[in-house]
Amino acid sequence: MSSQKKLVVAHAPYWHDGSKISTKNYNIMIAALPAVLMGISQYGAPALAVISFSMACAMIWEFIWSLILKKSAPIGDGSAAVTGLLLGMLMPATAPWWLVALGTLIAIIVGKQIFGGIGFNPLNPPLLALATLVISFQGIFDFNESLRNYDLGFVMTYPLADLKAFGPAAIQKFSLGDLFMGRQAGAIGSTFGLGLIVGGLYLMLRGYMRWEISLSFLAGVFVTALLFNLSDPTKYASPAFHLLTGYTLIAAFFILPEDSSSPANFIPMLIFGACAGLMTVLVRNIGAYVDGVPFSILLINLANPLMDKIRPKAIGKVVENA
Repeated sequence: MSSQKKLVVAHAPYWHDGSKISTKNYNIMIAALPAVLMGISQYGAPALAVISFSMACAMIWEFIWSLILKKSAPIGDGSAAVTGLLLGMLMPATAPWWLVALGTLIAIIVGKQIFGGIGFNPLNPPLLALATLVISFQGIFDFNESLRNYDLGFVMTYPLADLKAFGPAAIQKFSLGDLFMGRQAGAIGSTFGLGLIVGGLYLMLRGYMRWEISLSFLAGVFVTALLFNLSDPTKYASPAFHLLTGYTLIAAFFILPEDSSSPANFIPMLIFGACAGLMTVLVRNIGAYVDGVPFSILLINLANPLMDKIRPKAIGKVVENA
């Protein structure tokens, strides 16, 4: 008989806690409502059209893929709707219909379904679509140009673009309070800092999101931006500015903590979030793109399997000749 040591575990049946994928996805949509409603109130019918069309297209692409594979369409679980909602929040209100349709196709088919569907995607689907669109159609994501005709009664320019082009002197017109309350140009659902934080806290308190990734990401952004700012305040913006602009807050609470593309263990989650924050500020300050969030998170998604190998010692009883 083999003398190999084996781990003894309990056998079935197991207790189910009653949680459902659909319940989590519906709560994510509820949490995103404050930021979405603010975006619609600022940009009007075009923003509502982009959000609605994005959600509809995402569900249609998933339905078509299910027909091709001759499987039942899992639209009822809300996964496609959440993907479409998040992608719509990351888009400008002036995005043309074909861009939204293409983005949802990339998110659903390329980002999720070809890897096996929900739970198998190594990259965040909405972010993969966003990065592809930004690289391919960079002019559409020039918020200063695309939102030039909006007159909302406050300074309506894109803070990160102003910083990139003219330095910190160009962003003195923005107060931190204005940035926090969404008085800035940007994507439909990414500018209202208060709403995004409230939504993130809601998900944490309901147990649908763990705090480690979000807070370590924000800490990574803050510390890296602080070091840049201390090295040259005339060239680099303050940490608070970086926290309240671009895709930082929507990434922290709705993108980065996605289950399939993020670690499951405590230490890896802290490293994962901190590295994403570090790379975000590096791209913003010394990279070619205005906002580093899409590219930094996709890069850190690729490192996720290696990070998740850092785990505590398995708990169990080892017996001889089990």
